[in-house]
Amino acid sequence: MATLVAPVQHSHIEDAKALYKACKGWGTDEKAVISILGHRTAAQRQQIRLAYQNLYQEDLVKRLESELSGAFEKAVYRWILEPADRDAVLANVAIKKACPDYHVIIEIACVHSPEELLAVRRAYQLRYKLSLEEDVAAHTTGDLRKLLVALVSVLRYDGPEINARLAKSEADILEDATKNKAFNHEEVIRILTTRSKAQLMATFNRYRDDCGTSITKSLLREGDQVNEFPAALRTAIRCINNSNKYFEKIIRNAIKGAGTDEDALTRVIVTRAEKDLKVIKEVYYKRNSVTLEQAVAKDTSGDYNAFLLTLLGKAD
Repeated sequence: MATLVAPVQHSHIEDAKALYKACKGWGTDEKAVISILGHRTAAQRQQIRLAYQNLYQEDLVKRLESELSGAFEKAVYRWILEPADRDAVLANVAIKKACPDYHVIIEIACVHSPEELLAVRRAYQLRYKLSLEEDVAAHTTGDLRKLLVALVSVLRYDGPEINARLAKSEADILEDATKNKAFNHEEVIRILTTRSKAQLMATFNRYRDDCGTSITKSLLREGDQVNEFPAALRTAIRCINNSNKYFEKIIRNAIKGAGTDEDALTRVIVTRAEKDLKVIKEVYYKRNSVTLEQAVAKDTSGDYNAFLLTLLGKAD
């Protein structure tokens, strides 16, 4: 369930005019930017962008980039993009880091529906003039490359049907792999990158029933800084099996301790506000005994704080 609070009816032309006014002259009216864009759906935001372009012969995204700064600018930029294009940007940023952030690539590949992932791949090609698959392959090596390229390339079956006998046989394969520490076995990669999410969840449940522990806990014992592959498998499994718990942990890790991982915090709130952020908030409260709004308010400040809280559904 979404946390975004948006009007059913709005005037994208009036919104475009209000945003132009907010950015005109000396200084920027950040509150106006938040009150408009923080309460508009993806479709409404695209209408506003088009209206702004038609009215002022200027790209609203570029104007906001020049007017805003810091974490607030980055959050607004991510938010105003069309969702598939936004994920293409997130994927590219993750790939091009000195140490590629494969968790973001796995997240995009495993949380999205097959059609959503296909839209991201198309947006990536349109924006960067090469495929997501070839960019991932160019910036990874070995078993991690095999896994990531397969994950971003797959078009999974998206139906609810499961085969209990198949779940048993493939749970056995995964059990043998964990016992023998053969995580890079081609059968493990095949299972995780070709089966439907419903089938995989049945397999993971059968693994837990047979082994007395979850496969993610088995992989947690094996992951280390030298061998990232078990950690990558674990991320994929967590994203497929329970993405809400996965996102809760991303947020928790982003704001615990000294400093804030603003990129991770922004990514989750911006990408999930129109999808399931309300559920993630509930998972967060159950896990931490504090509301996500309280945690974000404590750990952020200024316009960035106000914008995130707006996307979290906090009343103006």
